[in-house]
Amino acid sequence: MQLKLRFLGAAQNVTGSRHMLEANGARVLIDCGLYQERDFKARNWEPFVVAPNKIDAVLLTHAHLDHCGLLPKLVRDGFKGKIHCTPATAEIARIILLDSASLQEEDARYKRKRHEKEGRKGPYPYDPLYTVGDAESTFPHFAPVKYNKTIQAAPGIEATFCDAGHVLGSSVIRIKAKTDGKETTVLFSGDIGRLDRPILQDPVHPRHADYVLVESTYGDRVHQGRHDTKKAVADVINAAVKAGGNIIVPSFALERSQDLLYYINELLLENAIPHLTVFLDSPMAAAITKVFKHHPELYDEQMTEFMKNHESPFDFPGLKITQSTKESKAINQKKGTFMVIAGSGMCTGGRIKHHLANNIGNPKSTIMFVGYQALGTLGRRIVNGEKEVRILGQEYPVRANIVQIGGFSAHADKEELLAWLKDLKKPPRKLFIVHGEEDSAKHFAVYVREQTGWSVEVPAYRDEFILD
Repeated sequence: MQLKLRFLGAAQNVTGSRHMLEANGARVLIDCGLYQERDFKARNWEPFVVAPNKIDAVLLTHAHLDHCGLLPKLVRDGFKGKIHCTPATAEIARIILLDSASLQEEDARYKRKRHEKEGRKGPYPYDPLYTVGDAESTFPHFAPVKYNKTIQAAPGIEATFCDAGHVLGSSVIRIKAKTDGKETTVLFSGDIGRLDRPILQDPVHPRHADYVLVESTYGDRVHQGRHDTKKAVADVINAAVKAGGNIIVPSFALERSQDLLYYINELLLENAIPHLTVFLDSPMAAAITKVFKHHPELYDEQMTEFMKNHESPFDFPGLKITQSTKESKAINQKKGTFMVIAGSGMCTGGRIKHHLANNIGNPKSTIMFVGYQALGTLGRRIVNGEKEVRILGQEYPVRANIVQIGGFSAHADKEELLAWLKDLKKPPRKLFIVHGEEDSAKHFAVYVREQTGWSVEVPAYRDEFILD
């Protein structure tokens, strides 16, 4: 029996992570993510390449939407197996998938109404990609597994989850597959975190693999240090207060929002910034922050010490958590400088669009980006310097101060990824570069070849490889 690897997403692009390993007639899907780049969104609507009822199990690296966001569609279309992931990932995925489903329904209603008014038709159906009911039907499939515990995902296929240090509960997944009496180890990096980041423990460095799939989101650059990141946040806040404008932060609800709150709390304790009102205008981020409190066993030493001495970094004077739409709308009636942290992180939906519409044309305001902006997203167009952008069906001039702070990234950069790979005791038979824009992935492939001499591939969408 052959061992086959198929690349069904996040191949020469960032989002839509989906890889399939086939052995002994069994099929295991690693991640089932949503495409978020404009050029690839149509793939979300396409039938799955492999019929869902033919897939034995899903192994989920973590709960970001580009890794878990298509699970409700997979289940609705016939998947019957288990979705294996860490307990924290299962908790967070429930929150994220419900929010995504709600946005899918809301977006379908809004676009139908808007397009009818404008007398045009959009490129996608007006039905939601999946519903809240579809998301809820996914939850019974979750099968939580602790770090470093080995499970049998399918006949002849074992999986072990190790801490990836990327977001709460994130995993590197090591799979051992037995075919014709031979055992082959395939390592799926998921998204690799960084050393010495706040809150979480550092990523685990596995020591052996025959084949490796590694992400390359930042495979073509090096991040700034943690101290520089904190100083950059302080500089943005102090400049905005001086200018008398607001600070609008598009932020992912998982990890990025919590990291930002952590830094703000530190800066307040150090009196490095003036006290100002910070709105966490994201019910999803607020719910995920509660999950963080459920899992202190995943904290690093610094976070554990912080909790002992200062209670929670997610609760400080001036922090306001908004839940209702009415509360969210009322934010824009406030006077004086304030910060709004809202999703989505790439400005593709959610409450951030309304805050952008109210502030992007004001030269006193600042739009502070703290996360990766995928090609084709509204966030990418703004950071790329477009002078006018379309938000909620209207064109707005970009007059606000646009700042991007790269040091917040929860993804390892090219040097950190190489260090993670070089901890393998011997070279893998082949290294596959995934989860990066084409230029970034190919740049990282060249870099790894030059530094190690390894055999490296940058697979394209739907490529297949026999792992001999």
